[in-house]
Amino acid sequence: MASKAVMEKYAKLAVVSGVNVQPGQMLVISASVTDYEFVRMCVKAAYEAGAGYVKINWHDEQDNLMNYQYASTETLEETPQWKYDMTDWEHKKGCCYLHVISDTPGLMKDIDPTKIQRVQAAYSKKNAPLKKYTMNNDGQWSIVALPSAGWANKVFPDKKEDEAVEALMDAILMSVRVNEENDPVEEWNKHNAEILGHSKMLNDYNFKALHFTNELGTDLTVELVKNHIWGGGCEYSTKGVLFNPNMPTEENFCMPLKTGVNGKVYASMPLSYQGKLIEDFWLEFKDGKVVNYGAKKEQDVLKSLVEFDEGSCYLGEVALISYDSPIKNTGILFYNTLFDENASCHLALGDAYPMNVKGGTEMTDEDLAAAGANKSMTHVDFMFGSRQMHIEGICQDGSTVTVFDHGNFVF
Repeated sequence: MASKAVMEKYAKLAVVSGVNVQPGQMLVISASVTDYEFVRMCVKAAYEAGAGYVKINWHDEQDNLMNYQYASTETLEETPQWKYDMTDWEHKKGCCYLHVISDTPGLMKDIDPTKIQRVQAAYSKKNAPLKKYTMNNDGQWSIVALPSAGWANKVFPDKKEDEAVEALMDAILMSVRVNEENDPVEEWNKHNAEILGHSKMLNDYNFKALHFTNELGTDLTVELVKNHIWGGGCEYSTKGVLFNPNMPTEENFCMPLKTGVNGKVYASMPLSYQGKLIEDFWLEFKDGKVVNYGAKKEQDVLKSLVEFDEGSCYLGEVALISYDSPIKNTGILFYNTLFDENASCHLALGDAYPMNVKGGTEMTDEDLAAAGANKSMTHVDFMFGSRQMHIEGICQDGSTVTVFDHGNFVF
């Protein structure tokens, strides 16, 4: 297993380069009770960085599973006001959020997807006003991962459990550029510079649309909103604080025009959603909306995603990632969106990020809708990149520029 020194490096990276906690700022960490040792390292790193207070929100996936197994849907749909008020208090304190994830893929496979959808929809509806804090980058936020036994056994089914956990930990550390010898903070500074370089070129081209084709059958045109902004890697909060929302990350992402998506897309990787794995699925779009879809496994779960709410059948994000990327080159299917989305071009059904349109973080919901942004209570990424992905950028004058060839950026 990784040494204590390496894990302390990882914790410091999450705090300093991930959320970049500021002097006197409150940090809220969400984590599984099984990950307490790493969380303690994060708490120490945060206070050493000057954090004013560190608050921990603990959870346990097995407890959550039993809640779904035994509690009624009506009981689980209730969101106590005190929970809402607690998060609202955190926002008013100007906190930053660090999420440490270690979920087991497929844990909820035997739970009725309708029950899960109803519970999540009730929670999302109740907490909708609070969502803007992170969607608008009012405060910094970041997601990092640790291996759990269940997750490791899924990724490495032929290994003994302790060996599988160690192998997954090694893969996670590689993906976030942490090892015994290096300075991961400096590594991330270099990595962010490269991603920002791609964003600058995409912004300079100011494409009207992107046309995707590949060997899986994808033939999809995604129009971008006017005055769009390509993002990726590090971001700035509305208070001007630099942070890295996802660790790892390899993507450059933008905002599709809600009504400007047409064609068919085939997923290139399974999607873990609601604790289940949707496999071999496709979506067909017309004027932005999903009009048809199918999946070889868990089609009912795909249905619950597409029909989650009025906006979940439209796109909120398009992201570009070269096939020849560090995570893809591991040859590992992580069964976790944080990692798998960074091994492949991906799209997201649901809410759009306001930062992807000029002035978006200051816009009202009505202004964003008028700009062409999609609105939803959900935001779910799915992967569609492949070895033969070809992307043509369609310029404002109708001319085209090759952006990807054989799965990779050409510039």
